[in-house]
Amino acid sequence: MDGIEIKPILESLLFVSESPVRLETLLEILPESNKEAILEGIHRIRTEYEDDFKGVELVEVAGGYQFRTKSKWAEWVQRLKKTKPVKLSRSALETLAIVAYRQPVIRPEIEEIRGVDSGWVLRTLFEKGLIKMMGRKDIPGRPIVYGTTKTFLELFGLNALSDLPNLKEIQPPSAPEEISKEEILKVEDKVEVQSEVERNVEVATEADPESKTDIRNYNDS
Repeated sequence: MDGIEIKPILESLLFVSESPVRLETLLEILPESNKEAILEGIHRIRTEYEDDFKGVELVEVAGGYQFRTKSKWAEWVQRLKKTKPVKLSRSALETLAIVAYRQPVIRPEIEEIRGVDSGWVLRTLFEKGLIKMMGRKDIPGRPIVYGTTKTFLELFGLNALSDLPNLKEIQPPSAPEEISKEEILKVEDKVEVQSEVERNVEVATEADPESKTDIRNYNDS
């Protein structure tokens, strides 16, 4: 791209995109450029928007790059958008943490850790687009296998699952393949859900009304 400044082109592309733009996508759009030049342009943009007086920032999330409003200005953004935070109950956060760390995971494994039926909460997370059905496990009954989605990464500001807090940093499990309910609760608290203003997440303190949802269609049997 001799004679063409790549930074404003990248800035324009990232600005108009409603979802994170992957590096591979930028390479397809800009065949005249190369990976090194694009990464350099992204670095320059990120550095520029680190200024405290900038209302947005360029973040690496869900495997791509996206402009996001800074959390300090969230109050005024919400006045414009008039959107309600995504409410997640304590049980929903607990189940989501289990799926995130144990995926691919089946419902019986989730319920073994939690000690209670988890059908309704799995449906809630599925409807919110935070988990997905990855298929069925080849065992008697062929239960559904669950995993997290790209929306999960975007909501919690993670670029990849490897960005999740390491369980060993909190408390090593008693066995490599075992994660107790108590450990999951500690992990849940470790994940920075309190940045809900920025990520638009709110922990519901009241009983979740969706617990009465008919879950017949989500039986794993």
